Amino acid sequence: MKYLIIFFSAFLLIACKKDKETVSSSTAKDSLNIVQDSVKMTTSSGKILVETIVFPKEIKECSCYFAKNKADFEAEKYIYADDAGKTAYMKLDGKRLAMNLISSSDMESDEELSKEIEIDDYKISVKGKKIKGEEALLFQGTLTIEKPDGTVETISIYGECGC
Repeated sequence: MKYLIIFFSAFLLIACKKDKETVSSSTAKDSLNIVQDSVKMTTSSGKILVETIVFPKEIKECSCYFAKNKADFEAEKYIYADDAGKTAYMKLDGKRLAMNLISSSDMESDEELSKEIEIDDYKISVKGKKIKGEEALLFQGTLTIEKPDGTVETISIYGECGC
């Protein structure tokens, strides 16, 4: 049985090598471009990609959610959501993240909002000031994201907190 496996492995190795030679001569230029593209993708651009998220199904009751501006907020293009001080949701650098909030102070002093979040490669700070209050409270402020390599991204935010 052992010799049979070795024989078939050698046969496959030879067969694959022959196919590779015929294909490589016709597509040498294309494969070279693919290698160059993949190198470009792995280099750091010095920016943090913040994408919109669908409102998380995990959030059932009270929550805070923010967009980049009032127009995006009204179009439900949120970049941040949390479930009243426990878990925050964002999509950073192409990955949807569920993060535990370290601290959250919803208007404890001077009608200001403050949240701190830390996960693996990101430290996130949300700061806002109340602009209108009815059932839900509208806020305007900034969301700052820091990475260990020193990259910092600050985004203006507009959104609401309420139940």
